[in-house]
Amino acid sequence: MRSMFRSLQIAVVGAGECEGSLELLAREVGRAVAGTGATLLTGGRGGVMAAAGAGAAEAGGLVVGILPGRDARDTPPDDAVRAAVFTGMGQGRNQILILSADAVVAVGGGWGTLSEIALALKQGRPVVSLESWEPRRPDGRPEPLLFRAKDPQEAVNRAVEAARGRAPAPAAPEENA
Repeated sequence: MRSMFRSLQIAVVGAGECEGSLELLAREVGRAVAGTGATLLTGGRGGVMAAAGAGAAEAGGLVVGILPGRDARDTPPDDAVRAAVFTGMGQGRNQILILSADAVVAVGGGWGTLSEIALALKQGRPVVSLESWEPRRPDGRPEPLLFRAKDPQEAVNRAVEAARGRAPAPAAPEENA
């Protein structure tokens, strides 16, 4: 008899273009995600996505890119992506990315990142902000699924902890295994 567990899937979202300290933060986040054994999900393109993917790949992790185009000619994935999911949905791919994640780490970012954070919170996915957006509710109530981190390791630790609190139960044991 055996039981099967799906590894955690942590999405990293952020600026499509980055350099310097933001790139280093994203790379360290990717490395830390791989260190937990979780699968790294990204938008599969440049900036924070590529930096996080590179960090995860360097640490031996699996990087899955959820891409906006129909194929690799339309939206070539970054070099770290080992499994590419072409959606043909443009920015609509953000919904697939978020729903596939057990938790989200946001690193820097612009309006696209803010939309991913909003989708994650609406869908009940925990979000950890690392030098990124921290939206507030208009009624002033705290957002229980939004966390702040001061460094990449804390961001990943908080994401994994939050994800484990909502991760699906293990598959039922096979009858004749």
